[in-house]
Amino acid sequence: MALVPLKRRRRAPSPPAGPPDAGRFPAVVLCLVEKRMGASRRAFLTQLARAKGFRVDRAYSAAVTHVVSEQNSGDEVARWLEQQQEECGAGGDPALLDISWFTESMGSGRPVEIESRHRLRVSWAWGEPGNGVGDPIERVSALAPLGQQMAPYACQRRTPLLHSNQPLTEALETLAEDAGFSGSEGRSLAFTRAASVLKALPGRLSALEELGPLPGIGEHSRRVIQDVLEDGVSVEVERVKLSERYRTMKLFTKIFGVGVRTASRWYQEGLRTLVDLQERNTKLTRQQQAGLRHYEDLNTPVERGEAESIGRMVQEAVQRFLPGASVTLAGAVSLSPHQGLILYQHSQENSFALHEGPEPPGGRDVLDRFERCFSIFRLEAQGRLGAARGWKAVRVDLVVAPVGQFPFALLGWTGSRHFERELRRFAGHERKMVLNSHTLYDTRLNLFLPAASEEEIFQHLGLEYVPPTQRNA
Repeated sequence: MALVPLKRRRRAPSPPAGPPDAGRFPAVVLCLVEKRMGASRRAFLTQLARAKGFRVDRAYSAAVTHVVSEQNSGDEVARWLEQQQEECGAGGDPALLDISWFTESMGSGRPVEIESRHRLRVSWAWGEPGNGVGDPIERVSALAPLGQQMAPYACQRRTPLLHSNQPLTEALETLAEDAGFSGSEGRSLAFTRAASVLKALPGRLSALEELGPLPGIGEHSRRVIQDVLEDGVSVEVERVKLSERYRTMKLFTKIFGVGVRTASRWYQEGLRTLVDLQERNTKLTRQQQAGLRHYEDLNTPVERGEAESIGRMVQEAVQRFLPGASVTLAGAVSLSPHQGLILYQHSQENSFALHEGPEPPGGRDVLDRFERCFSIFRLEAQGRLGAARGWKAVRVDLVVAPVGQFPFALLGWTGSRHFERELRRFAGHERKMVLNSHTLYDTRLNLFLPAASEEEIFQHLGLEYVPPTQRNA
């Protein structure tokens, strides 16, 4: 991916170091930490605070009562304060505050009361008794950002299907989808990662400052989050939703057997609706013909009862031809209707032999080399959809996996696409291993690592086991 050089931002002049003005609030003296805030923003916030009657000192001194930081951890600010006190020879015990206290104070036009959510969490004991820095105890801050302990990889986090930040993740996923339609995989992945982080937060996000310096959320994503938090919607996202190309691409890629490339070609040919595909006699594959014919059915979530009915059908058929083989029902039941239902056939025969190790990440073997069949089942109708004709179409993916590779196959086909991508990225970057749907290979030991279950694969990787219901990254 080509990198576009960023424009060099003109460094804003530091606030003038004139004699400090006591301002309207003599008991409050602010000092803004420039790290991660930047000189330009620090200068702007300094001018804003002074205009509202606050005293803001350019450098730290014993007179400072409030140290305000943005996107820094409590430990970082505590170390910064310790260094400042050593350099200036001054003591003091200022409050270490997140930018949220500053913004609320500016909005109120006066210093608001410091609450626990405003303070930065310091997890290490600092200072010596009697030197003015503080007692050697753990200083706990008031602001414990929602994602303070957020792990950098999605496979290290538990991500439920239902979460508290649906409007935010939907906005980011819309931008990710649009970027994917345009062929910008880098932008699509960036928005996907940001949405994944928000899904794993333990509670509802009410202010951008609560995020702190979370991994995987860039400036663009933060702007979108801020817009949704403040206005309920993002103008950028609404513009994308209303665009003809996005709506058409979303419609076409929901057809069974149609990918982004085919949908883009149809759009360039002037096709816009499903009726256009039929009236213009568009050349379709057998899969696409079935996908178009059963479009409504295939884009309706599969209910658990329907999934279990199909599982019994497949089990009966398998036993007739391969007695002793087992069938495992997995995949996205009532989650992702377009991906369909996935069934694994567990057989004794090995359909793929391992020799000198799997292909490295990024190779052509993206999924696996298992025998598989992406099919559509005609299922007796159990609900309103299809009740008139007595049946409904359900997508079923049949995958044949040998016994020794079954845990890897199950793991490779269970979870969101982003979870699987992050799991393999973690294996490669952090453990120097290659993970795919067939095996786990340690490149340092030149050794295949066997596993009898998904849990053992996580153990090999040094990860806490994440159950399938928590892999919705």
